[in-house]
Amino acid sequence: MGIADQSSLAETVFPDPSVSALPDRQSPRTAGLLRGGHAVTDAVIRGENFEQTFAVVARRDAGNRTFQVTAPATADRRTAQDFLERFLPNAGRHYSENRNFDFGPDDRSNVSVLSPYVRHRMLLESELLQAVLREHPYGDAQKFIDEVFWRTYFKGWLEHHPGVWTHYVAGVSRAVRQLNEDQPACDRYNEAVSARTGIDCFDAWVDELTSTGYLHNHARMWFASIWVYTLKLPWQLGADFFLRNLLDGDPASNTLGWRWVCGLHTRGKTYLARVSNITNFSNYRFNPRGQLATSAPPLSEDTTAQPMPLRTADVEPRGRFGLLLTEEDCAPEQSLLQGTPEAVLGLSAVRDRSILPVSPVVFEFSVAAVADGVQRAAAHWGAEGECADDSDWAETLLAWCRRHELNQVVTAWAPVGPVAARLDAVEDRLAKNDIKLFRLRRDYDEQAWPHAAKGYFKLKRQVPELLAALGIDTGVDKPLRRTG
Repeated sequence: MGIADQSSLAETVFPDPSVSALPDRQSPRTAGLLRGGHAVTDAVIRGENFEQTFAVVARRDAGNRTFQVTAPATADRRTAQDFLERFLPNAGRHYSENRNFDFGPDDRSNVSVLSPYVRHRMLLESELLQAVLREHPYGDAQKFIDEVFWRTYFKGWLEHHPGVWTHYVAGVSRAVRQLNEDQPACDRYNEAVSARTGIDCFDAWVDELTSTGYLHNHARMWFASIWVYTLKLPWQLGADFFLRNLLDGDPASNTLGWRWVCGLHTRGKTYLARVSNITNFSNYRFNPRGQLATSAPPLSEDTTAQPMPLRTADVEPRGRFGLLLTEEDCAPEQSLLQGTPEAVLGLSAVRDRSILPVSPVVFEFSVAAVADGVQRAAAHWGAEGECADDSDWAETLLAWCRRHELNQVVTAWAPVGPVAARLDAVEDRLAKNDIKLFRLRRDYDEQAWPHAAKGYFKLKRQVPELLAALGIDTGVDKPLRRTG
């Protein structure tokens, strides 16, 4: 397991040999992140040819080093399906045996790099599982299946413990205020996020993350451990840095992954980045000897998360309705609805990931994912589709409903996070105008999330039964149940 979306979903690109040139222009972005202390300067350089399946992405870091990588180029379902098809031959034993190696940004052939698409549900988890089990025996594909369900577990766990997200958001605000009052800590923060710590591996990961919106899962774990235990920075600001810069940035996987490293998720169990582990699994690209903390004492907090019952989802209404599409589910034409929407509206809450600026790479990808979803949904149902500005959801929805004479709006269930908060905020406003909001939960989540209230292994024991309940053929009469 690890930070943000798991490596099975997060990390494989099959390099396109036809892509060889570095990008020919820059898209600079400079932002002072902290009002007290030195401003952080981020320069984002990425490929501009979005017609290719893979974009060339490069960045020159403080050490005058350049690298060339391949990364997700377009936020559309067709590209997502192409990535999945390219990954499938490697999703069995090859993945299981090689997934922990971070060979560098120019070689992701051992992982999938599907997480940006799964995070926005341009690809559904059930589609991944079906495709992999068609290609590989259940036993060979078990590690990939486990990683899919790790992501599912984190999503479900946060649904049962929504206060953890609220506590994290407050913690980010508090940590920013404290940095503005602590110049040495502010300097350490700015050095960290601008790749100036002097720890080569960490600085390289900052460069890769801010340039491409991606990090290998193992690098995410090393990064978080170094952030907390070597640099001694607040874990909330590290999680926030990831959430603002990862294409697959997800409130549940990201927040709970960082908490796991710190000993807050599994109380007392921490993760220490070790020199030997980094050296070996980075394929000897890095050797931070003498630069890392040698202990990782668990952090503590003044709250204890108690599980809550899952919120009840709505049932699809009868009669005329409009479909609201957000970045939480960009494939509504894939078995979300029984009926036909009169119109489709796309809205994004990607700016709400943080009180600090979200990476333009992340913003553009997320907004494009919503636009692609709207286009496909509109074509699928023969409905009018449009995307709107994200500034005032209530006014936008009210005007859209009036224009289409709608008093019912349907949307896919938004897990705990910015989109759910936006929906909570507009629901009463819509109701006061006699418009009902319906939130529909997919069967995959309905089946899995009830098992995610406590530890992961409670969910893992249910995986064979969950696959059967979802109609996913495992290729064996009765998969063995594991007793983790």
